[in-house]
Amino acid sequence: MNRILKSRLLWPLVALAALLLACTVRRPDILGITVLDGHLFGAPIDILRNSAPLLLVALGMTLVIATRGIDLSVGATVAIAGAVAMTFIASSPDPGSVGTAVGAVVVALGLCLVLGLWNGFLVSSLGIQPIIATLILMTAGRGVAMLITGGQITTVNSAPFAQLASGFWLGLPVAALIAYGVYGVVALLVRRTALGMLLESVGINPKASRLAGVKARTLTWTVYALSGLFAGLAGLIFASNTMAADANNAGLFIELDAILAVVIGGTALSGGKFNLGGTLVGVLVITTLTLTVTVLGVSPLVTPLFKAIVVVAVTLLQSPRLRATLAGLGRTRPQEVRA
Repeated sequence: MNRILKSRLLWPLVALAALLLACTVRRPDILGITVLDGHLFGAPIDILRNSAPLLLVALGMTLVIATRGIDLSVGATVAIAGAVAMTFIASSPDPGSVGTAVGAVVVALGLCLVLGLWNGFLVSSLGIQPIIATLILMTAGRGVAMLITGGQITTVNSAPFAQLASGFWLGLPVAALIAYGVYGVVALLVRRTALGMLLESVGINPKASRLAGVKARTLTWTVYALSGLFAGLAGLIFASNTMAADANNAGLFIELDAILAVVIGGTALSGGKFNLGGTLVGVLVITTLTLTVTVLGVSPLVTPLFKAIVVVAVTLLQSPRLRATLAGLGRTRPQEVRA
């Protein structure tokens, strides 16, 4: 029992359950799942689909934070990926073909991988602080996306590309299958191989890890490259959902939601030990929070405040100092024995 109470996942799971309970009280049938044309539909399926882009971005962010870094450029990378894909399809002589859609995906992901490698180069080779190195691309990235689209919202009509966000396979959304599939592969790699331990060693003490023979520079390059790649994949899902590239709004503030999801999940921003399971729970909390706000009829103007209250409450409950204080208040002091 004590192990459960001390778990970092306890309060994020309690918050998730509370949000789902609030939705159920307002609309008792909201968690129901129906089958239509061989596909699953319902609020839980919507949560899985809508959480896909954030899960991809938060997954890369977790790996970066594990090495004592941060990646503020993921939002700009999301915008660049959508801009490249939409422009590629729009300029193609056959926008509706499968080959064009595949080419757009490959080109966009290739560029995002290069952008991630650029961040890794600035951090690991030039020794620039991660927050400054990624702030460069965060600032310039949307300008690059604007140059690619010519400052316009580029719209296309490509049925194969639209399947990324609106398609179904085996009754489940393609976007969710992609995101959770990538999550499963990364989780297996970092927990069933030595990769996770090496990442934690770099985050805990980079100098000691290098002296021990760990290739800290290569690992840093790798995590930033993966962060860029995952953000690019999230950008393709965003673009596929609207079939348009909006350089100003695509992925706006997603880097903040990703960091919040990582923190809610119990991963410390100081680096070292990380929790992929906690990141998944954090992503579900933030996505479900959006659904809860809609169901409860909260004004969109107040939504950021509502989100902040939930995040602050969860992080405070996770604080070791606060939990120790509350535990101390619950103990009764032994009475003094008089002679």
